[in-house]
Amino acid sequence: MRLLSDRTVKFGLLLLAAASILVSFTALRVARLAKTENGKHKSSAPEAEVLWDTWGVPHIFAASDTAAFRALGWAEMEDHANLLLHLYATSRGRAAEYFGARYLAGDLAVRTIGIDRLARTDYAKQAPWFSKNLDAFAQGVNEWAKQNASRLLPAARLVLPVSGTDEIAQGLWVGFYGFQSRQGGCGAVVPKGFAGSNGWAIGPSHSASGKAMLLANPHLAWSGPSTWEEAQVTAPGYSAYGGALVGFPVLAIAFNHYLGWTHTTNMGHPCYLYQLTPQAGGYLYDGHVLPFQTFTETLKIRQPDGQLEIHPVTLRRSVQGPVVQENGKLLAIRVAGLQEGFIGKAFEQWWKMGRARNLAQFEQAIRMLQISTQNIIYADRDGHVMLFYSTPVPQLPQGDWQYWLRPVPGNISSTLWTRILPFSDLPLVLDPSSGWVENSNSAPWYSTEPLLHPSKYPPYLSAPFNDPSGQANLREERGIQMLTSSPKISYAQLIEDKYSTRSLLADRILPPLLAATAARGDAKAKEAARILRAWDRCFDADSRGAVLFGAWYLEMVKHGSFWAVPFDPHRLLETPSGLKNPEAAVRALDAAAAEVQLRYRALDVPWGSVFRLARGRIDLPANGGPGDELGIFRVITYSQQSNGRFVSTGGDSFIAAVEFSNPLRARVLVTYGNSSDPRSPHYGDQLQLAAKKQLRDAWLTQDEIDSHLASCTWFEASGAVRTLCPDACRAAIQRKEL
Repeated sequence: MRLLSDRTVKFGLLLLAAASILVSFTALRVARLAKTENGKHKSSAPEAEVLWDTWGVPHIFAASDTAAFRALGWAEMEDHANLLLHLYATSRGRAAEYFGARYLAGDLAVRTIGIDRLARTDYAKQAPWFSKNLDAFAQGVNEWAKQNASRLLPAARLVLPVSGTDEIAQGLWVGFYGFQSRQGGCGAVVPKGFAGSNGWAIGPSHSASGKAMLLANPHLAWSGPSTWEEAQVTAPGYSAYGGALVGFPVLAIAFNHYLGWTHTTNMGHPCYLYQLTPQAGGYLYDGHVLPFQTFTETLKIRQPDGQLEIHPVTLRRSVQGPVVQENGKLLAIRVAGLQEGFIGKAFEQWWKMGRARNLAQFEQAIRMLQISTQNIIYADRDGHVMLFYSTPVPQLPQGDWQYWLRPVPGNISSTLWTRILPFSDLPLVLDPSSGWVENSNSAPWYSTEPLLHPSKYPPYLSAPFNDPSGQANLREERGIQMLTSSPKISYAQLIEDKYSTRSLLADRILPPLLAATAARGDAKAKEAARILRAWDRCFDADSRGAVLFGAWYLEMVKHGSFWAVPFDPHRLLETPSGLKNPEAAVRALDAAAAEVQLRYRALDVPWGSVFRLARGRIDLPANGGPGDELGIFRVITYSQQSNGRFVSTGGDSFIAAVEFSNPLRARVLVTYGNSSDPRSPHYGDQLQLAAKKQLRDAWLTQDEIDSHLASCTWFEASGAVRTLCPDACRAAIQRKEL
């Protein structure tokens, strides 16, 4: 299916959308910001305001794009100042200079790839109107830091001032480091970040209300570059609610009254490795010896006494890209889009996506192809749903998926690619007959029913059905199972499904495990089987048997694959299944029971007694668990503590469930709270809702925001910034100063 089958949009509808934008998302407040007196702007009038609600969410209303960017820069610093500056230090390749020697390896990786150089180049390529926006975001960051220097760590102050180049560097580094595919590539050189997600778009034919719905559900680490800032941003022609990764000047997952989108990390691998043949101080290329392009970078390492140690390094480049030494091999790195400058305008694309009011405008934005390694999952008020495989994919001269996972010969020009596939050649599903699209980080073939077929795409685009990495993971199968369990899904069901902790692995494997234990197990194994038989197969706080089953899984994977029937795409919701080695499974249950009994003194210890939703002073019984391994849709990842308990460190992060009705219905959550500052009341405050498997209403209208007002920040055109307490803020609103 190809976008767009219905390109023609009636002129009258476009006029209606353009007119109604001034009303949508309380944009009437925006109109009040640009006050004039006798045709001149009043110097005391704000050019932007941030209304902070009781969950710490900033609602930004601005008289211009630049004012909105300035306010968002300030807001991100208010919630994440020390984190944001640390991230910018890292993407500059200067974290060791500010924070110490343990960041040296990361600095070397940034300098090797050339993120700082690429960021400067990409900044120079921005359209003038958009570079002003980037500068305005940096202005907001610097203004906050100047007024709140006492809240910054001493090392973080060294990073100041920041610039628009820092924002682009952060975007490039997050795209390269944070969302590298799990399929190899540069993961052999640069460690990969944790990036998983669920994303659904449900069309009118599959929706109980007849309205399209969107589920945004990224699974990311609860710290570092994957931290979310929830915000609402309204400016002339733009009004959206969603999440920006800290340090990003735009919302990356968002919705407005007309449409919305989310992302899931796709299974592409934009990073390619070339094995070079060194010779005579250079390297062989098409029978000739070429010299390396060499340059020296000076790394500075801050010592405990504050002194800087100078550490010069010589870096090399070949025709393919940066050169590294790995396991005795000389490798060149080539990243699709990064080194050729194809993805330097991702922030502009996200901004244009948020401006869109219909499918045609959204398509125009995503055709920029600036967003790497992500699926775009979309729904709108007109009832369209779509999934687009968004990433620069090289036009490769030869080979299939597996061929390009390994280092390819770098001594011949025939392996060097210079172009990327056009938009029309990438997988895209629009308004399928199933009424839904989805992705949970498997290959694109499972995006809807009927399945897409790999044969219709270049053989190197993604892993095929017969490749292990081309198979649907259990979390995705569980999602499709819920999507197809009833002919229509209600909004309430969408949220209930999002929080489902039922384990598809348990559903598939428990029957043969219990049968094998009954036939072969000793008394201890049979007692464990009794617990598992009574278990509800969920990973809720009060689930008894979940801890035991998780322990069995960890024992069982030591034996490798344990499925009797392998994955079959034609039996998507039935395979893999069965036990390949019943004897090993019973022994694993014996070992798991002994471990659980020893550590927790009960085989039926509740999941929430061992696994905790914890952040700061918050410590609550957890629900959810590892998704791909256990087939759980509600993903929480944990870190083991010395006391034997496990605390949450990642998984569900920013969540949005949206129904494109009129009025719009939207419920949201930043699972860990909208601040990374341990001193903030919003550090972990939303965990109380996560523990209850609840979302909160997104406060979108002027009345909703004013009814839940905590404070406001006033940005004057003169450059002054004032923050008012709730009472003073309400008084200013009543006087129509805000």
